[in-house]
Amino acid sequence: MERDQFFAEWSALHGGVKVSGIVRWWLGISFQIGRSLGALKVSPNSLTSIGVLLALALYLVADLSDLSNPSYLILILLLLALSLIADGVDGSLAIIAKKETRFGAAWDAIADRISESFWAMVFISLGADYRIVLAAWLMASIQEYIRARSAGLGLREITLVTICERPVRASILAVATVAQLLLALADDFELPSAPLSNLFALIWLLMQVISVAMLWRKTTTSLRSLI
Repeated sequence: MERDQFFAEWSALHGGVKVSGIVRWWLGISFQIGRSLGALKVSPNSLTSIGVLLALALYLVADLSDLSNPSYLILILLLLALSLIADGVDGSLAIIAKKETRFGAAWDAIADRISESFWAMVFISLGADYRIVLAAWLMASIQEYIRARSAGLGLREITLVTICERPVRASILAVATVAQLLLALADDFELPSAPLSNLFALIWLLMQVISVAMLWRKTTTSLRSLI
Protein backbone atom coordinates (compact mmCIF):
# COMPACT_ATOMS: atom_id res chain seq x y z
CA MET A 1 0.00 0.00 0.00
CA GLU A 2 1.29 3.46 -0.93
CA ARG A 3 1.20 6.36 1.50
CA ASP A 4 -1.41 8.41 -0.41
CA GLN A 5 -3.73 5.40 -0.53
CA PHE A 6 -3.24 4.94 3.19
CA PHE A 7 -4.13 8.60 3.82
CA ALA A 8 -7.30 8.24 1.73
CA GLU A 9 -8.44 5.10 3.53
CA TRP A 10 -7.69 6.59 6.95
CA SER A 11 -9.70 9.69 6.07
CA ALA A 12 -12.64 7.59 4.87
CA LEU A 13 -12.67 5.62 8.12
CA HIS A 14 -12.66 8.85 10.16
CA GLY A 15 -15.61 10.60 8.56
CA GLY A 16 -13.67 12.35 5.82
CA VAL A 17 -11.24 14.22 8.06
CA LYS A 18 -8.77 16.20 5.97
CA VAL A 19 -5.26 14.76 6.25
CA SER A 20 -3.11 17.85 6.64
CA GLY A 21 -0.79 19.63 9.05
CA ILE A 22 0.18 17.76 12.19
CA VAL A 23 -2.30 14.99 11.37
CA ARG A 24 -0.52 14.31 8.09
CA TRP A 25 2.86 14.46 9.82
CA TRP A 26 1.84 11.94 12.47
CA LEU A 27 0.11 9.64 9.97
CA GLY A 28 3.26 9.65 7.85
CA ILE A 29 5.25 8.37 10.81
CA SER A 30 2.48 5.94 11.75
CA PHE A 31 2.43 4.61 8.18
CA GLN A 32 6.16 3.87 8.21
CA ILE A 33 6.01 2.14 11.60
CA GLY A 34 2.86 0.24 10.64
CA ARG A 35 4.37 -0.97 7.39
CA SER A 36 7.46 -2.23 9.22
CA LEU A 37 5.35 -4.04 11.81
CA GLY A 38 3.21 -5.50 9.04
CA ALA A 39 6.32 -6.95 7.44
CA LEU A 40 7.07 -8.59 10.80
CA LYS A 41 3.56 -10.11 10.82
CA VAL A 42 2.50 -8.22 13.97
CA SER A 43 -1.30 -8.16 14.20
CA PRO A 44 -3.22 -4.94 14.98
CA ASN A 45 -4.99 -6.50 17.97
CA SER A 46 -1.69 -7.70 19.41
CA LEU A 47 -0.31 -4.18 19.12
CA THR A 48 -3.38 -2.81 20.89
CA SER A 49 -2.81 -5.30 23.71
CA ILE A 50 0.87 -4.35 23.91
CA GLY A 51 -0.19 -0.72 24.34
CA VAL A 52 -2.31 -1.66 27.37
CA LEU A 53 0.54 -3.66 28.89
CA LEU A 54 2.89 -0.72 28.40
CA ALA A 55 0.39 1.57 30.16
CA LEU A 56 0.18 -0.92 33.03
CA ALA A 57 3.98 -1.06 33.26
CA LEU A 58 4.02 2.75 33.24
CA TYR A 59 1.71 2.88 36.25
CA LEU A 60 3.60 0.20 38.17
CA VAL A 61 6.90 2.02 37.68
CA ALA A 62 5.36 5.31 38.80
CA ASP A 63 3.64 3.79 41.82
CA LEU A 64 6.39 1.49 43.10
CA SER A 65 9.52 3.51 42.34
CA ASP A 66 11.39 6.24 44.16
CA LEU A 67 10.50 9.26 42.04
CA SER A 68 13.41 11.24 43.45
CA ASN A 69 15.55 9.03 41.18
CA PRO A 70 15.79 10.61 37.68
CA SER A 71 16.23 7.19 36.06
CA TYR A 72 12.70 6.14 36.99
CA LEU A 73 11.24 9.38 35.67
CA ILE A 74 13.04 8.87 32.35
CA LEU A 75 11.66 5.31 32.24
CA ILE A 76 8.16 6.70 32.84
CA LEU A 77 8.56 9.07 29.88
CA LEU A 78 9.78 6.23 27.67
CA LEU A 79 6.91 3.92 28.62
CA LEU A 80 4.38 6.72 28.09
CA ALA A 81 5.75 7.41 24.60
CA LEU A 82 5.72 3.71 23.68
CA SER A 83 2.17 3.30 25.01
CA LEU A 84 0.95 6.24 22.93
CA ILE A 85 2.79 5.02 19.81
CA ALA A 86 1.31 1.52 20.14
CA ASP A 87 -2.16 3.02 20.47
CA GLY A 88 -1.67 5.32 17.49
CA VAL A 89 -0.13 2.76 15.17
CA ASP A 90 -2.53 -0.17 15.70
CA GLY A 91 -5.21 1.46 13.55
CA SER A 92 -2.69 2.29 10.83
CA LEU A 93 -1.44 -1.28 10.89
CA ALA A 94 -5.00 -2.55 10.49
CA ILE A 95 -5.45 -0.40 7.37
CA ILE A 96 -2.10 -1.38 5.88
CA ALA A 97 -2.63 -5.10 6.59
CA LYS A 98 -6.30 -4.85 5.52
CA LYS A 99 -7.39 -6.33 8.84
CA GLU A 100 -10.01 -3.79 9.93
CA THR A 101 -12.62 -5.68 11.97
CA ARG A 102 -15.49 -4.78 14.29
CA PHE A 103 -13.79 -6.67 17.09
CA GLY A 104 -10.58 -4.74 16.50
CA ALA A 105 -12.41 -1.42 16.58
CA ALA A 106 -14.19 -2.37 19.82
CA TRP A 107 -11.01 -3.64 21.48
CA ASP A 108 -9.14 -0.49 20.44
CA ALA A 109 -11.79 1.73 22.07
CA ILE A 110 -11.80 -0.35 25.27
CA ALA A 111 -7.99 -0.42 25.36
CA ASP A 112 -7.88 3.37 25.05
CA ARG A 113 -10.04 3.77 28.16
CA ILE A 114 -7.97 1.24 30.11
CA SER A 115 -4.70 2.93 29.16
CA GLU A 116 -6.01 6.38 30.05
CA SER A 117 -7.08 5.06 33.45
CA PHE A 118 -3.49 3.99 34.08
CA TRP A 119 -2.27 7.39 32.86
CA ALA A 120 -4.56 9.09 35.38
CA MET A 121 -3.19 6.91 38.18
CA VAL A 122 0.34 7.89 37.16
CA PHE A 123 -0.67 11.53 37.67
CA ILE A 124 -1.73 10.65 41.21
CA SER A 125 1.56 8.82 41.77
CA LEU A 126 3.35 12.03 40.79
CA GLY A 127 1.59 13.74 43.68
CA ALA A 128 -1.50 15.30 42.12
CA ASP A 129 -4.70 15.53 44.18
CA TYR A 130 -6.78 12.48 43.26
CA ARG A 131 -9.95 14.59 43.21
CA ILE A 132 -8.61 16.85 40.46
CA VAL A 133 -7.31 13.90 38.46
CA LEU A 134 -10.58 12.01 38.86
CA ALA A 135 -12.57 15.02 37.65
CA ALA A 136 -10.33 15.40 34.59
CA TRP A 137 -10.47 11.67 33.83
CA LEU A 138 -14.27 11.71 34.09
CA MET A 139 -14.49 14.64 31.68
CA ALA A 140 -12.21 12.82 29.24
CA SER A 141 -14.45 9.75 29.48
CA ILE A 142 -17.54 11.89 28.89
CA GLN A 143 -15.89 13.38 25.81
CA GLU A 144 -15.27 9.93 24.34
CA TYR A 145 -18.77 8.75 25.33
CA ILE A 146 -20.37 11.67 23.50
CA ARG A 147 -18.53 10.65 20.33
CA ALA A 148 -19.50 6.99 20.68
CA ARG A 149 -23.14 7.73 21.55
CA SER A 150 -23.48 10.19 18.68
CA ALA A 151 -22.43 7.47 16.27
CA GLY A 152 -25.01 5.17 17.82
CA LEU A 153 -27.70 7.78 17.20
CA GLY A 154 -26.96 7.85 13.49
CA LEU A 155 -24.50 10.69 13.20
CA ARG A 156 -21.40 10.23 11.13
CA GLU A 157 -18.27 10.24 13.23
CA ILE A 158 -17.82 13.65 14.83
CA THR A 159 -14.69 15.00 13.18
CA LEU A 160 -14.21 17.99 15.46
CA VAL A 161 -10.70 18.06 16.92
CA THR A 162 -10.93 19.54 20.42
CA ILE A 163 -8.10 21.13 22.39
CA CYS A 164 -7.68 18.06 24.60
CA GLU A 165 -7.64 14.92 22.49
CA ARG A 166 -5.83 11.77 23.59
CA PRO A 167 -2.32 12.82 22.42
CA VAL A 168 -2.70 16.14 24.27
CA ARG A 169 -3.67 14.32 27.48
CA ALA A 170 -0.53 12.22 27.18
CA SER A 171 1.52 15.35 26.48
CA ILE A 172 0.27 17.04 29.67
CA LEU A 173 1.31 14.00 31.69
CA ALA A 174 4.67 14.00 29.90
CA VAL A 175 5.27 17.68 30.73
CA ALA A 176 4.37 17.04 34.38
CA THR A 177 6.88 14.18 34.43
CA VAL A 178 9.57 16.34 32.81
CA ALA A 179 8.98 19.02 35.44
CA GLN A 180 9.43 16.37 38.13
CA LEU A 181 12.59 15.19 36.37
CA LEU A 182 14.09 18.69 36.35
CA LEU A 183 13.47 18.95 40.07
CA ALA A 184 15.06 15.54 40.58
CA LEU A 185 18.16 16.75 38.76
CA ALA A 186 18.45 19.78 41.02
CA ASP A 187 21.08 19.66 43.77
CA ASP A 188 18.75 20.10 46.73
CA PHE A 189 15.84 18.01 45.53
CA GLU A 190 12.98 17.07 47.78
CA LEU A 191 10.03 15.20 46.31
CA PRO A 192 7.34 17.86 45.91
CA SER A 193 3.91 17.27 47.33
CA ALA A 194 0.74 18.14 45.46
CA PRO A 195 1.31 21.73 44.22
CA LEU A 196 3.56 21.11 41.19
CA SER A 197 1.69 18.12 39.80
CA ASN A 198 -1.62 19.76 40.74
CA LEU A 199 -0.82 22.63 38.39
CA PHE A 200 -0.68 20.29 35.40
CA ALA A 201 -3.69 18.31 36.62
CA LEU A 202 -5.68 21.56 36.81
CA ILE A 203 -4.56 22.49 33.30
CA TRP A 204 -5.75 19.09 32.09
CA LEU A 205 -9.10 19.53 33.85
CA LEU A 206 -9.65 23.02 32.41
CA MET A 207 -8.76 21.95 28.88
CA GLN A 208 -10.95 18.88 29.23
CA VAL A 209 -13.98 20.91 30.33
CA ILE A 210 -13.54 23.22 27.33
CA SER A 211 -13.18 20.22 25.02
CA VAL A 212 -16.39 18.60 26.28
CA ALA A 213 -18.24 21.90 25.79
CA MET A 214 -16.88 22.19 22.23
CA LEU A 215 -17.88 18.63 21.36
CA TRP A 216 -21.29 18.88 23.00
CA ARG A 217 -22.10 22.04 21.04
CA LYS A 218 -21.03 20.39 17.78
CA THR A 219 -22.99 17.24 18.57
CA THR A 220 -26.23 18.96 19.55
CA THR A 221 -26.09 21.10 16.41
CA SER A 222 -25.64 17.99 14.28
CA LEU A 223 -28.47 16.15 16.04
CA ARG A 224 -30.86 19.06 15.53
CA SER A 225 -30.13 18.94 11.81
CA LEU A 226 -31.43 15.35 11.71
CA ILE A 227 -34.80 16.28 13.18
